[in-house]
Amino acid sequence: MEYNHKEIEKRWQAYWKEQGTYRTREDGSRKKFYVLDMFPYPSGAGLHVGHPLGYIASDIYSRYKRLQGFNVLHPMGYDAYGLPAEQYAIQTGQHPEVTTVNNIERYRSQLDKIGFSYDWDREVRTCSPDYYKWTQWAFIRMFNSYYDTALDKAMPVARLEEHFAKHGTEGVTAACGEELTFTADEWNAMDEKQRSETLMNYRIAYLGNTMVNWCPKLGTVLANDEVSEGVSIRGGYPVEQKLMYQWCLRVSAYAQRLLDGLDKLDWTDSLKETQRNWIGRSEGAEMKFSIDGRDDGLALEIFTTRADTVFGVTFMVLAPESDYVAMVTTPEQKEAVDSYIDSIRHKTERERMIDKKVSGVFTGAYAVNPLTGKRIPVWVSDYVLAGYGTGAIMAVPAHDSRDYAFARHFDLPVVPLIEGADVSEQSFDAKSGRMINSAGADLDLNGMEVKDAIKATKDYISRKGIGKVKINYRLRDAIFSRQRYWGEPFPVYYKDGVPHMLADECLPLELPEVDKFLPTESGEPPLGRALNWATPEGYPFELCTMPGFAGSSAYYLRYMDPHNDTALVGREANEYWRSVDLYIGGTEHATGHLIYSRFWNKFLYDLGFVCEDEPFRKLVNQGMIQGRSNFVYRIKDTNRFVSAGLKDRYDVTPIHVDVNIVSNDILDLDRFRAWRPEFADAEFELEDGRYVCGYAVEKMSKSMFNVVNPDDVVDRYGADTLRLYEMFLGPLEQSKPWDTNGIDGVNRFIRKLWNLFYKGDELLLTDGEPTADELKSIHKLIKKVTSDIEAFSYNTSIAAFMICVNELTQLKCHNRQVLSQLVVILAPFAPHVSEELWHALGNDTTVCDAQWPSFNEEYLREDTVNYAVSFNGKARYNITVAADMDPKDVEAAALSHENAARWIDGKQVVKVIVVPRKIVNVVVK
Repeated sequence: MEYNHKEIEKRWQAYWKEQGTYRTREDGSRKKFYVLDMFPYPSGAGLHVGHPLGYIASDIYSRYKRLQGFNVLHPMGYDAYGLPAEQYAIQTGQHPEVTTVNNIERYRSQLDKIGFSYDWDREVRTCSPDYYKWTQWAFIRMFNSYYDTALDKAMPVARLEEHFAKHGTEGVTAACGEELTFTADEWNAMDEKQRSETLMNYRIAYLGNTMVNWCPKLGTVLANDEVSEGVSIRGGYPVEQKLMYQWCLRVSAYAQRLLDGLDKLDWTDSLKETQRNWIGRSEGAEMKFSIDGRDDGLALEIFTTRADTVFGVTFMVLAPESDYVAMVTTPEQKEAVDSYIDSIRHKTERERMIDKKVSGVFTGAYAVNPLTGKRIPVWVSDYVLAGYGTGAIMAVPAHDSRDYAFARHFDLPVVPLIEGADVSEQSFDAKSGRMINSAGADLDLNGMEVKDAIKATKDYISRKGIGKVKINYRLRDAIFSRQRYWGEPFPVYYKDGVPHMLADECLPLELPEVDKFLPTESGEPPLGRALNWATPEGYPFELCTMPGFAGSSAYYLRYMDPHNDTALVGREANEYWRSVDLYIGGTEHATGHLIYSRFWNKFLYDLGFVCEDEPFRKLVNQGMIQGRSNFVYRIKDTNRFVSAGLKDRYDVTPIHVDVNIVSNDILDLDRFRAWRPEFADAEFELEDGRYVCGYAVEKMSKSMFNVVNPDDVVDRYGADTLRLYEMFLGPLEQSKPWDTNGIDGVNRFIRKLWNLFYKGDELLLTDGEPTADELKSIHKLIKKVTSDIEAFSYNTSIAAFMICVNELTQLKCHNRQVLSQLVVILAPFAPHVSEELWHALGNDTTVCDAQWPSFNEEYLREDTVNYAVSFNGKARYNITVAADMDPKDVEAAALSHENAARWIDGKQVVKVIVVPRKIVNVVVK
């Protein structure tokens, strides 16, 4: 019986489906383990071989835990809303749901071919109304909640309203957009609209003005990762910064809890540090710099972590978006300021943080340094961001590199504040030393160490009422509105301009039909085209839709209880599965999805809907599989192509060629001629009768013709070969190139394994006790693979499988006991051939429910050990002795060896050093 991957894989995939092998149910008698992949956006291009890398890794671990007796939840679904489907709809008129469903069907077909152990009964699609009902449900609760800073949790807005009615803002402990002050009488006198606007300052889901990346051509707001160099990644259209009134989520209220929670998570240090930097906690002081010559008392409020440096402030800088700009700009400078702001409008905040080019404009205004009384100019520059602090900074060029570059560019003063600081060429950014140039009328910091000066300055400004000590966070509130069609509708309607939430029984509010997927002629979002987009009473619904991250922020909870019509997740299911034990995905989600999901989960935890306050206990980031591109070399101005080894003889142009018509860097000439019309009459200059292509490692991309479809690999070699090869390419967390040249070796390994069981149609299995060498080989493998799986070192596991099969082949092992254990530990990696061989061993149940074998150290003990014998550090010969031989006896055996006399002759043995089980070093002179 020959190994036929097509028959084997088709048979067992059908068997697993018919038997419901991967269907999971809650079972209180078994330990649970929840393994999750970051679910994919189903693009029209389908999967390439890079996409399954993380899925294969999680599948191996899922199968391994199941074999250890765990009740494993391993679901899959689709992050189905996205801009590509909407753009395709705009171009073709085809409804994005049609496109998305077609793409999902293609993805499902590709995933099924690879043999994943997903429980498809739990599939979720974020575009399905029965799924996004719960996204809308959560939004309503965020709207009806505020964050109580004293209780450190979300609480009902009704509680806040009660407080306002009795006490006004006195004693309020609530996260807010700005500090408001009003009395109970003033609150009670407000009409509905005024109260609504006031409460927006506190709600967790609120309407507010915020700067966004606006793309006029696409007619929507874009996230930072959807913009590059001032244009949209999708389509390359210009993007500008724009102030818009839209829905936001007060993620910033959870900043400290998001920081603290990281200490409990089994994530990599680098990923934790990325989140810490994104949250950006800093302790400092908030101070006021009054504007000179103003009768209205206008002052610029700034936040600084270095209160000790106020004496070195020589100018101030405002973010272009700051409200202060319009307040302080003089009439003489207005045109220049407006022109500058317009010139940088296309740059995103992320690009501004990276860009080191100096630019700015003077507002014409001066502020007064509160410690020195000196007038200092106020500038506008794009290196200051509106969202961090107050959007205004005090510039200390001697001790901040960006301030220094700005000061040198515009010839502004630089005053060093630390003894010995040389600022002739660059800023002195060290945060230690002795203070100089830091004395005023009431405060003298000179001679103090920096840390003492910071404390003294904080105490002084607090005492004098010119500032206060404050903790600040870089984390911004999440912009939650998108001016698109293809997204979750908001469960919001407007009555006299005041937003109201739909009742739960009215959910889901389903996406309506529209005649076009473009904004209306008056500039409204596409939902403005929907007929009767209003409540039965005629109140209009919100026209924006939710962003892509809305549906992915709680999908892990829905997998726990996907068919529950009355709750996002039922209490019983949630208390059983609790949280994700292993989450696998890319590092690109470190500051987006992983922040929003943690926030979403903590909010639901506050309200008592989930039992864990962190969603993902352990997180593993897989690397990227890069493309291995191939090139042909065309002699310029001809249609003649020369092989890679001959290209230096000619003036050639390298051209990317489809890797699917290349095998082991050898070009299929006929397929190349048929590939594109212009190559139909191509001529070739060959090496040894073959055309050898050049190659390079690049990003896998259609434009580089280096995309490898996993369907093709599965068809030619089988899913088990694909799974093993992807893991064999290198460490899971590292990026590595796809190289089809190495896949044959993995396929040969499977065939070699097969030959331990079959010779032609003859089943070779034998019963009886295994030999010592057979037991040693298999138990060495069990120990190695068990350790490797726990460490996600799958590449070394596969190398160990190859070594073991080679050893068993040399031993002519066909022992049923040994091969049964081999099949079980191979099953997570290559489930199809393992299932086939498991049944060949006489089993009538699936290998998925076998028991993971434990290794026995007794079988790994060596009876003998080999020592290298060295004389004065140079190895001369080897000896083999009993593994438990006493070192003195090892020394004697080494010196009595027949070769010893040659190296001792005429010399004196000074000493002998025995390194147990490794080496004997004889020192002679």
